[in-house]
Amino acid sequence: MTEFNDKAQASYSKQDYSPKTPIEGLEIVNLRRFNDDGGAMTELGRFDGGLHKDLPGFEARQMNYSVVEPQAVKAFHLHQRQTDVWYVPPSDKMLLVLADVRKGSPTEGQIMRIVLGDGNSRLVRIPPGVAHGCKNLRASATSAIIYFVDVQFSIDDDCDEGRLPWDFFGTEVWDVEKG
Repeated sequence: MTEFNDKAQASYSKQDYSPKTPIEGLEIVNLRRFNDDGGAMTELGRFDGGLHKDLPGFEARQMNYSVVEPQAVKAFHLHQRQTDVWYVPPSDKMLLVLADVRKGSPTEGQIMRIVLGDGNSRLVRIPPGVAHGCKNLRASATSAIIYFVDVQFSIDDDCDEGRLPWDFFGTEVWDVEKG
């Protein structure tokens, strides 16, 4: 077995490849992307009366399209009633940061980072009480998010769109992991 010098040995570690416990109520649905010589198509969902076939109990009430400038951070959003379902096109690349701030949740305090897009097609279901935000990882192009919500946006007293500061969970949650 090869030995390392003292300096290398002191800094040596092994990456943890074991599966992480997901945030309670968070769901990821892998989608099929259909490619042919003329392009590609991804079905984001089939709905029956607003209910999404692959996300039991989720009734879509509004669908939104958002564009994020290169390297911009948009965070943190938080809802008491609303569930979000996010989709980032495979041609884009977005870091989604999620943090469970639900008092008494089995995963209270847990933070997750998920790269969306980047060649993948999947939906992420974000339950109420899970703070969420994103960073466009592309250096010179915008990235898009298409998202469904089960509560229609309102600017009156019934508004369910809350905020936490972008650095509420530390600035390092937005850093690209090195190594």
